[in-house]
Amino acid sequence: MISPTASPDFPSLLSSIDAKYLLQRLNRLQSQKTNLNNPSSNVETDATLKKLSLQWQYLASNYLIHSSKGFIEPIKEGKVTQNTLTGITSQDELSFEDIEQALTDWLIELFNHLFISKQVILVRSTGEPEYFPAQNNQPARIEFAHGFFASALHECSHFCVAGKRRRQLPDFGYWYAADGRSAAQQQAFERVEVKPQAIECLFTLACGRPFQVSQDNLYADFDTSSSTFAQDVYQQAQTYITKPDTLPSDAKTLLQALLALCALS
Repeated sequence: MISPTASPDFPSLLSSIDAKYLLQRLNRLQSQKTNLNNPSSNVETDATLKKLSLQWQYLASNYLIHSSKGFIEPIKEGKVTQNTLTGITSQDELSFEDIEQALTDWLIELFNHLFISKQVILVRSTGEPEYFPAQNNQPARIEFAHGFFASALHECSHFCVAGKRRRQLPDFGYWYAADGRSAAQQQAFERVEVKPQAIECLFTLACGRPFQVSQDNLYADFDTSSSTFAQDVYQQAQTYITKPDTLPSDAKTLLQALLALCALS
């Protein structure tokens, strides 16, 4: 158990060795489930995943180069707009902002490819995140906040946790109180956020990015020091790593793909 006053060391949850072992276990679970290779999650046989793997290697390498500088500095002027991700080559020189946008395009393409049979699409929102269930022969829409990569992973985690009934409801049927909620509302928020944020944590670490829990209550007028939310998220993520069979089915699919595609050589 982690002390309530301790700050969980999220990066330590998934070392490169742990990530490889987790991927092996997810691959075995998938094989046991289908008794055949699933083309939607097999990098060797799926042309789209092969392309996405190469794109990730290039973009993530450039992301690390920029991040190591400690500030955002374009190398050269470069522009990457939405829907042009397939045109990226190793000759392109991108700014930090370009890379972030391209990585988000990458994630959108990956999610929409993996879950094409689920009648759901991941899309940018210019505002706050929202989920719209399928209707009138149109797929469900997972809209993530302001085009942010981290928000996309967070909303994907909520989709993975939601069952069939909740996926038929706007915003999965959850209530939402704005920042400044009461102590009781905050406790309720944290209870329903533990599993989604634990899954988001694994998605984020699989992408080689830092993870932070979000209590989403910056202006609380009550004492929050006794909250064990960060520790609860850490322990739930740890449980998913040691017992990947307890992950929701769609979380297994996306995590399996991220671990396979995002490991930097």
